[in-house]
Amino acid sequence: MNDIVLYENEGKIGKITLNKPEQRNTIDLQVLKRLIAAYKESAKNEDVCVVYSANGKHFTVGADLKYGYALLTDKMRLAEAVEYLETWQILTRAMLAHPGIIIAGLHGWVIGGGFEHTLACDLRIAATDTRIMLPEVGIGLFFSNASTKFLPRIIGEARAKELMILGNEISAEEALRIGLVTQICKPEGLKRIIKKTANMIVSKDHLALKYTKEFINENQDLSIESVLARESIAMITTGQSEELKKRLGRFVKEKH
Repeated sequence: MNDIVLYENEGKIGKITLNKPEQRNTIDLQVLKRLIAAYKESAKNEDVCVVYSANGKHFTVGADLKYGYALLTDKMRLAEAVEYLETWQILTRAMLAHPGIIIAGLHGWVIGGGFEHTLACDLRIAATDTRIMLPEVGIGLFFSNASTKFLPRIIGEARAKELMILGNEISAEEALRIGLVTQICKPEGLKRIIKKTANMIVSKDHLALKYTKEFINENQDLSIESVLARESIAMITTGQSEELKKRLGRFVKEKH
């Protein structure tokens, strides 16, 4: 079946793939709903790592503007238009709620909301042919997926304002330089690098990974005292696990 979003599971690694290559992976309401369903299914399957990628020449050119224009110009479809806008936000909630580590593998064009929703991923690895652009202000649209919070947190307020206000295209090399992606590689090596990274992640302690993602996402908005208290509980919880005892035992033996 040629589904617009694919999900498969291999061990503890889930794979979610945009699959509309002939339309440059444009995102409409149905794609958003399928992505949300895929992330929820992956979470239910307890995937420790999720590889989020796309088939075709481009990761995604973002929102399906023809679809969006049709919604905005048809008063009879107002409810669908509102649902479309809100479903972008629901997707980010689903990605943040996923306890596993999400790796986005970017290539080609990654535009507007198509990039903004990847800010909810934990790692972004980009092929050198990646081009990122946030053109919303020039079109008269606004940003989605909590990008007005995530982007300044990741690259700093001044740089985030520059990207959002000017809407200039940035290369994979520039994205790496400013911390927007965590690694770049040749296009032909993207799948291999992502697979290697995913395997490295699932080899680590799964409970500690879960706490790491959750705390980094949430602790930035808490007081120092609250963070210290949460970390204490997490240290005690992980310290009681049988998995820690096994790993620590192996570590001690290797060092002596």
